[in-house]
Amino acid sequence: MHTHKLILVSSFVLVLCFSCKNEKTPEVIKKEEKPAVEAVDKKDPVTTLSQKMNNQYEKAKQDFLADSTNIDNIIWYGRRTAYLGKYKEAIEIYSNGIKKHPNEARLYRHRGHRYISIREFDKAIHDLEFATTLIKGKENTIEPDGLPNAMNIPVSSLHGNIWYHLGLAYYLKNDMKKAYHAYLNCRNLKSNDDNTVSSTNWLYMIQRRIGNEDRAKELLDLITNDMTIIENTSYYHLCRFYKKIIPIDSLQTGKDAPQDDATRYGIANWFFYNGNKEKAKVHLQEILKGKSRNSFGYIAAESDFSRYFGE
Repeated sequence: MHTHKLILVSSFVLVLCFSCKNEKTPEVIKKEEKPAVEAVDKKDPVTTLSQKMNNQYEKAKQDFLADSTNIDNIIWYGRRTAYLGKYKEAIEIYSNGIKKHPNEARLYRHRGHRYISIREFDKAIHDLEFATTLIKGKENTIEPDGLPNAMNIPVSSLHGNIWYHLGLAYYLKNDMKKAYHAYLNCRNLKSNDDNTVSSTNWLYMIQRRIGNEDRAKELLDLITNDMTIIENTSYYHLCRFYKKIIPIDSLQTGKDAPQDDATRYGIANWFFYNGNKEKAKVHLQEILKGKSRNSFGYIAAESDFSRYFGE
């Protein structure tokens, strides 16, 4: 779920998460970026945040080298490597870890996520499906954040992230039935409002894609105006838009500029299943012009554009 909040911070940072989690709001990111940018010499392209990430990577690497059998060391070395955009290296770290810990669900959860990043969806599905068997009957646990949110409160869990990423992988393969099942399992964890809005967003889009508008509307019953959202504000706004609580214009900043890829993809999808394919195509193209190639919104837009508008 991880992760969408990382998309806009720097060129090193990933996104959305769709653990059952996602991104920071643009307002939060701007507040964090401004002091960092001002503190850096104009000749130095490295921001304070990216330097911090590199430092965290080096520490994780040293911890791993000190004890390469420790499961937490393996996971954090892989995560810190992936945060720098080295997805194949991260996958190799997780794969080596699986040889030592073949029944550790966390390793399959993280490797599955990174298979999505490199567009190997079948491998992601294989890992994440196996992870669901490993967590069956076990207590759910909170998953710590790689980059803590503004409130420093983790909002995703191991079970939630497994089901969330599995749902996404199936969605990207256009297997809507299995995607729906996975996201429903994610939402049924009832861990927090962030989890509810992120999973509901995908559940709604899935039902609209398969032409079941009545069921899609029913899924919005859990969405209210008094929810406590720490991270997934884009998904929350989209769900309220679907429910006709807020207008489409409120999803945008400036002139026809959606807040982020998650929002842009939600809007593109809305036009698509409401019959305006040309407008959907334009919005998908706008997403694909961006640089956040590993946000879930971008990957979904890429998949849809190839499937429906590719030549």
